[in-house]
Amino acid sequence: MSVRLILPALAIVALALVPPLAPFLQVLLTLAMAKGIAVMGVTLLLRAGQVSFGHALFFGIAAYGAAFLAASPLDDLLLLLLAGALGAGIAGVLVGLFVVRYRGIFFGMLNLAFSMIFWSILEKFYYVTGGADGLRLPRPSVAFIEMDRGPYEVLLYYASLLLAIALGWFVVRFLASPVGQLFQTVKTNETRLEYLGVSARRTLLKGYVLSAVLCGVGGVLMAAAQGIVTPSYAYWIRSGEMVFIAVLGGAGSVVGAFAGSIAYELVRSYAAAFAADAWQMVLGGFLLAIILFAPGGLVGIYAAFADRIGARRAKSASKKEAGT
Repeated sequence: MSVRLILPALAIVALALVPPLAPFLQVLLTLAMAKGIAVMGVTLLLRAGQVSFGHALFFGIAAYGAAFLAASPLDDLLLLLLAGALGAGIAGVLVGLFVVRYRGIFFGMLNLAFSMIFWSILEKFYYVTGGADGLRLPRPSVAFIEMDRGPYEVLLYYASLLLAIALGWFVVRFLASPVGQLFQTVKTNETRLEYLGVSARRTLLKGYVLSAVLCGVGGVLMAAAQGIVTPSYAYWIRSGEMVFIAVLGGAGSVVGAFAGSIAYELVRSYAAAFAADAWQMVLGGFLLAIILFAPGGLVGIYAAFADRIGARRAKSASKKEAGT
């Protein structure tokens, strides 16, 4: 096995053992994986050189869609996930048709504008959305089987883990596909892409819709874990949090989206517990240290470490061959 794959494989095994061995981390890591899936959407756009400061829009749309559906007879977890992903995807098409015409700061700020418009609607239409109090999301059934809180939380944890692995694999395959290669060319040489007869806007739109769906799945998982949906799901701070996590884990890295999300949740939770008045400063200092000393993020640190070990192994192997 490649040195670079050892830690991710061990991390997956460790995460799978959390419910029986460290149940106190179960809810926290469920939220971290939900955010990680959403951050993958932001990471996807970073591969095209675009930063979205408003992707919480799709996070909130999916979460509220799940809350409304949960109040109907169709309150099954799988249906909530499908409805949330579909709603976020449709919204991604509608918003994407407009924003993919722009690049750089204009792209980022237009996404923010759409997100804040949706947040304002959630705040003002109290009788529909619950206003600042939000909507309660009752515990959904699983395959239309009602479950107690304990078994439900364990199942939701493993569902989040499986979705994180499956969607992470899908995004990696997408980026390696011909469409994904064209998508990344938007960052490096958009003009050449147009000369080849390929529409840069259409290519970016495909990735944008996929990023919206990923945010939608993350929003539904977080809503199902917390049991409540509030306008904060669509607020600009949530979008900034996603960009923060993407940079922390390693901008443009699929694995980094989850590494950054888990690190963020652990640091935030324990900093808030032991330094309640200064947890934002601790979190900010942590990110500042990463940016200054490891611009590649947590994944960059691990990649450098793995390369060093690989080089030592190769050197040791060459010495043995020379000795024989």
